[in-house]
Amino acid sequence: MTTAPTETRIRILDAAERLFMANGFEGTSMRQIASEAEANLAATNYHFGSKEALLQAVFKRRLEWLNGERLRVLDAMEAEAGDQALKPSQIVDAFFGTLLRMGNEPNQGGQTFLRLLGRNLSNPSDMIRTLFAAEYSDVLERCKNALYRSLPEVPKAEIVWRLHFMLGATLRHCRHRRAGSGDRLASFRR
Repeated sequence: MTTAPTETRIRILDAAERLFMANGFEGTSMRQIASEAEANLAATNYHFGSKEALLQAVFKRRLEWLNGERLRVLDAMEAEAGDQALKPSQIVDAFFGTLLRMGNEPNQGGQTFLRLLGRNLSNPSDMIRTLFAAEYSDVLERCKNALYRSLPEVPKAEIVWRLHFMLGATLRHCRHRRAGSGDRLASFRR
C-alpha cells in the first residue's frame, strides 16, 4: 500500500524541479533545494537521501503520469481503429504530442518539466540513461510495434532511426520551449 506524499515532500520535489531546470544538476545543492522548498536540510535528506535520488524522484513522478497518458491515448485510438492499423501520425501524436501537451499542464510540471527533460536528455548521464531506459521501455516498445504494424513496408531499423531523430528534435524543442509556445503537432493530426 502506497501512502500519499507529504506536503513537505511535494514542496521539495517542486523546488528541485525548478532549480535543476534553472541551474542544472551540478549547479544545484541540496541546501538550495531545502531553502527554496522552505524545508530543512534534514527533511530533504530524510525524504530522498541523496541529490541523485531526488533527481530520479523528480523525473519518476512526472514520467509515471506521462507514460500512463501515452498508453491511455494509444488504447483509445486502437479501440476506435478496431482491426485497422493506426495512422503513423496518430502514433507520433500519442508519444510526442502527449509530451508537448504536458507543457500546458501546470499540475504535471508544465514548461518547467519539459525544459528540465530537454536539458537532461540532451546530454544524459549514465544515471539518467538508466532511469529513462526503465521508465520508457514499455511505452516505447508499444509505439514501435504500432509503427511496425502501420508501416509494414518500412524496415524496422528505419522506423527506430526515425523515432530517434524525432526524439532528438522534440528534446531540443523542450529544452528551449517557453510558456505560450502552444501545441506544435496540430498539423500531424490531419
